[in-house]
Amino acid sequence: MQILRGEPLQPYNTLSFQARAAALVRVGSDEDLLAAFRWAAEHGLPVVPLGQGSNVVLAKDLDALVVRQDTRGIEIIGEVDDRVSLRVAAGENWHALVQWTLQQGLYGLQNLALIPGTVGAAPIQNIGAYGVELQSCLLRVHALVIADGRSLTLSNADCEFGYRDSVIKHSLRDKLVITAVDLQLSRVPELSIGYPALAEAFAQADAGSLTPRDVFNTVVSIRRGKLPDPAVEPNAGSFFKNPLVPAEQARVLIAQFPGLPAYPQQDGRVKLAAAWMIDHCGWKGYRQDDIGIHPEHALVLVNYGNGTGEQLLSLASAVAAAVADIFGIQLVIEPRVYR
Repeated sequence: MQILRGEPLQPYNTLSFQARAAALVRVGSDEDLLAAFRWAAEHGLPVVPLGQGSNVVLAKDLDALVVRQDTRGIEIIGEVDDRVSLRVAAGENWHALVQWTLQQGLYGLQNLALIPGTVGAAPIQNIGAYGVELQSCLLRVHALVIADGRSLTLSNADCEFGYRDSVIKHSLRDKLVITAVDLQLSRVPELSIGYPALAEAFAQADAGSLTPRDVFNTVVSIRRGKLPDPAVEPNAGSFFKNPLVPAEQARVLIAQFPGLPAYPQQDGRVKLAAAWMIDHCGWKGYRQDDIGIHPEHALVLVNYGNGTGEQLLSLASAVAAAVADIFGIQLVIEPRVYR
C-alpha cells in the first residue's frame, strides 16, 4: 500500500478542479482499507473516500487521507425462485455493473444506466433516474467504521433512504467507508417505463415486445443527448435537487407559472423541475470566465477551463437566490461540497 503525499486531485473529480490531498492511497481489499485507517489516525488526518469524483465539488485542498477503492468483484450470494441476490464490491463501476446484469439476464437496474460513479457511492445519495431509485433493489450496505475498523452492515431500512438522500449523508457522514453493496434483482423482466421521457420514447412501441435491453438503450441515448460528457465539458451532472413541495404550494406555483413541470409523489408532495425554474430565471447558457451553466441543460454547471470550486459555488449561490426570489423555493445542491 503506497501513500502518496500532496497528490493532485484534478484527475479524480469530474469538474476537473485543481486541488490536492494531504495524502492519497489506493486500496484493493478490506485489509488495505483498515491499514489506511490506522495510517490516517497515526498522522492525525481524517479519511475521505473518493469514488470517481462525479458528485463532489472541491473548492479547496483536502487536509485528509483520500481513499480510492480498487476493489472488484460481483458474486451471486443467493437465489430464491426468480430473485437473485448479488454482492458487489464498492470499487466496481456502476454503469459497468448495469451492463453486466443485463448480460446475465438479471433485471432491475436498466433505468439506472449511465449514472457515473462507483457502486460504493450509489447508496449515499440513493441514486435514481427515469422513475427508479436504488432503494428499490438494495438489500444491504457493508462498510468499515473509520474510528475503530469494525464491520457494519446496514439494511435497506437502516439506510433511511429518501430522494437523493440516506443516513450516510447525515448521522453516519464521514464515519464509515462502504466496502460492498448487496442487491436483489429478478430473472423476470419487470419494466418501469412510466417516467415521462421513457413514456414519450416508447409511445409508438408495442409495450408487450419491449425488453430491459430496450429500456437500457433508450436511457443511455436520452442521457447522452441531454447531459454533456464530463471528459469533454467538466461537470458533476445535475447540480441541484428537484425540490419537493406540498401539493398546495405546487398548485399555486403551477397557476402562477403555467408550464412548470410537476410530478406528484406517493407521499402526497409534488416534485418540481429545478431546471425549468433556472431556465425561467434566465440562467441557462450563462457563462462568466471559465464557469457557466450548460446551454442545453440548466441543471448542469460546467468548468470550461481553469475555473475554481469557489467560482462555481458563487454562481450556484446566485442561481439559487434568483429561484428563491421568483419562486419562493430554496434549491439544494446535490454534490458533496468541500470548502
